[in-house]
Amino acid sequence: MSRRCIITGKSPMTGNNVSHAHNLNKRRWLPNLQKKRIFIPEENRWITLRITAKAIKTIDKRGIGPVLRDLRRQGIIL
Repeated sequence: MSRRCIITGKSPMTGNNVSHAHNLNKRRWLPNLQKKRIFIPEENRWITLRITAKAIKTIDKRGIGPVLRDLRRQGIIL
């Protein structure tokens, strides 16, 4: 399973750790993924999603219905 949020599209970023002596070491910044179980009242069922904390806030603000409609329009979720 990839470390990618299906709602926001966030994925790991790469860069360097930089020491005081300016030695560079490769590193990764991972997205803040959470496993979240959400009830969809229109379909009367639960779904489990791996989404970022920002996506959880988006669902709280807009509602799960409009967010799922946008994902289905993009062809991400059936």
